[in-house]
Amino acid sequence: MLYCSTRGGVHDWNFRDVLFSGYAPDGGMFMPQFIPTLPPATLRAWSSLSYQQLVCKVCSLFIPEQLIPKHDLEALISCALSKFSVPDGVRMVRLKGSLCILELFHGETLAFKDLAMMCTARFLEYFLQKEQSRATILVGTSGDTGGSAISSVCGLKGVDMVVVFPRGRITKVQERQMTTCLEDNVHVFAADGSSDEIDVPLRKLFSDLDLVKRHGLMSLNSVNWSRILVQMAHFLYAYFQLTDVQSTEGDSLPDLEVVVPTGGAGNITAGCIVKQMGIPLRLVAMVNSNDIMHRTIKTGDFSMAESVQQTLAPAIDIQDPYNMERVFWLLSGKDGALIKDMMEQFQKNHKLSLPETLHKELCSVMSSGSVSDDGIMEAMVKCWQENQYLVCPHTAVALWHHYHCTIHSGKKRCCIATASPAKFQEAVETAGLTLDLPEVVRALEMKETRCKQLEHEENWEAALREHIEAIGNARQRGELFYPSTKAN
Repeated sequence: MLYCSTRGGVHDWNFRDVLFSGYAPDGGMFMPQFIPTLPPATLRAWSSLSYQQLVCKVCSLFIPEQLIPKHDLEALISCALSKFSVPDGVRMVRLKGSLCILELFHGETLAFKDLAMMCTARFLEYFLQKEQSRATILVGTSGDTGGSAISSVCGLKGVDMVVVFPRGRITKVQERQMTTCLEDNVHVFAADGSSDEIDVPLRKLFSDLDLVKRHGLMSLNSVNWSRILVQMAHFLYAYFQLTDVQSTEGDSLPDLEVVVPTGGAGNITAGCIVKQMGIPLRLVAMVNSNDIMHRTIKTGDFSMAESVQQTLAPAIDIQDPYNMERVFWLLSGKDGALIKDMMEQFQKNHKLSLPETLHKELCSVMSSGSVSDDGIMEAMVKCWQENQYLVCPHTAVALWHHYHCTIHSGKKRCCIATASPAKFQEAVETAGLTLDLPEVVRALEMKETRCKQLEHEENWEAALREHIEAIGNARQRGELFYPSTKAN
């Protein structure tokens, strides 16, 4: 299995090289050059597997055994999922009115990103130890990614983590999950702007091939292919949990609607790939008032609004769903030249009208919806009143679709729960609901914090570049970066 860039300028990279990358050198995103299919017989054979076993099966399709032998791969994934609070790492909840919710938030930072992030970190550690090398991870976050990334590599030898979050645009819990990690290899920045604004200097830094090479600069955003890869298992698990594949014969398979709260579009991209592999999914991308995804699917208008609106669902307050480049590439027949022209136009003008044929393909793969803050609160309250089950505002974005779009008789639907409500106390209170904060969240208030500020008028690219260079110099000298930090 080899990988190429969505913009056509890079081909034949292996999984190891893609893992240690951010954006491709031509500005595109890495994708497998070949998408394998899973015939019905294989799906029936996999239908009784655990979530962890499905992660192993999916990863083995895209990670050649000569890079990570099967027994090593299974051990890495087992280690990655060993600290989750439910036995299989994820859990399917069945509620009133045929409402089925796949809980993906049982990791250390209470967000779905822990699942793929922990696996990716173990893959990274495997190669770093094997090669006796080091890496610098650069991550921009709209909320949950930063905390999850830090948790996955906190204290890890050979790795420095640089995280940038939008100041004042995430919850207190999300912020403190990042700023209370005082390990010497963790560097947190608070930027006076939106997550989309943060992505701009990060793209520029990843396009500096000399900087990337000298510091082993890489990403753990869903820019990183490994994140998408692991997330594919969510969709297979949901499919097997809610459909009776075993009772079918021949090529006949039941379908499943999966409703996905969508921000950077990494999760929905994983779903699109699974669909291309032969699993009959009906995907629904649900967004908040930042509705670029909804407009794109409804009208073909892939254009940013003038500004990012702050909503009750801050992790999906995004106007640049960057993973859609991967979806466009898949649905265009892997036309790198077309995607290069399209995405360069979008990056320059922040506006793009999809070609008619591409728009039709997109509409055949997924539908969409947009939910206001009032709709988010409505869904949170309704779910609580009917089930005494509390959801986070992002999960409520998906539930709004369930409550307003009747599912046809005999059909199955799964709503993705991306985070614990404990991370969004303000939204819960705004909806007139209450929750008991878990001890792991309450403890954050008592911890010391460390964070550097990036002011709005400051050159963020230059400041981050300077910091990355300083990290590299300290590591070359074998020194701690923060002298007051005690080595473990």
